[in-house]
Amino acid sequence: MRIAVTGSIATDHLMTFPGRFADQLVADQLHTVSLSFLVDNLDVRRGGVAANICFGMGLLGTEPILVGAAGSDFDEYRAWLDRHGVDTGSVRISEVLHTARFVCTTDADHNQIGSFYTGAMSEARLIELKAVADRVGGLDLVSIGADDPEGMLRHTEECRSRGIPFAADFSQQIARMDGDEIRILLEGATYLFSNEYEKGLIESKTGWSDEEILSKVGHRVTTLGARGVRIERVGHEPIEVGCPEEETKADPTGVGDAFRAGFLSGLAWGVGLERAAQVGCMLATLVIETVGTQEYTLRRAHFMDRFTKAYGHEAAAEVRTHLA
Repeated sequence: MRIAVTGSIATDHLMTFPGRFADQLVADQLHTVSLSFLVDNLDVRRGGVAANICFGMGLLGTEPILVGAAGSDFDEYRAWLDRHGVDTGSVRISEVLHTARFVCTTDADHNQIGSFYTGAMSEARLIELKAVADRVGGLDLVSIGADDPEGMLRHTEECRSRGIPFAADFSQQIARMDGDEIRILLEGATYLFSNEYEKGLIESKTGWSDEEILSKVGHRVTTLGARGVRIERVGHEPIEVGCPEEETKADPTGVGDAFRAGFLSGLAWGVGLERAAQVGCMLATLVIETVGTQEYTLRRAHFMDRFTKAYGHEAAAEVRTHLA
């Protein structure tokens, strides 16, 4: 199964604030916020939702196709992804713009404040999926993640016109999109990904109820934080999968991307939805235990031991046969 992942490719600048953001906010002065946080740590990491997802899929051996735009400073990042099983042959390199940047501060309660510079990501709208499909011999699924908004719209419309199944995954771009754009991006999606907060925002902006949205997509996949994930389909009972026990909680950045990497890998393997969600939750747990979105390792025996403990021997036997 050939899966292309479109979305941002970025460098993350991750900082840690030892206090709580909530303690610095004055309720009646929120309209004139002017704050500066003295942080303890700075980590410069590889990131971007599409690259994060592809990295995880590469570790699981499913050979994802990364589709996005980067700058001329991408060479080292490309080599890293190539070494970890990602097909980077469809990444567009801008002649004038740097690779996108994400700057994020995390407080003691794991709340986050972030800013994103688009840079070369704005050229994602120039990428044609047909050229990608022709290069790799066809596409079975395109996951359309947070990216240049015009690029997201173009890729969605192209999937529809060419009959390519697609997953809608707006994440950070929901905040700047209006209801009409969100309706276009989700209608007809085989999978709709969001977390609980984004789920409510999608419903609020589109004016569609939960039931109406579910009728317009094949599957609605909602991540529930520490409670795992819920998968819904019309006419079926929801599937709910919990998370494995964490050994530590180091950094929540990239946890959602890791879940998607595991879930999409499960789809590529051809396992059922529940099993795919379990793989996603296991991979997400590895990421929350690590600072950075692509700094974790996947040791097969360790992964399977923890997977077995969380989900049982029958589930583990099915996954073990696919795990690279």
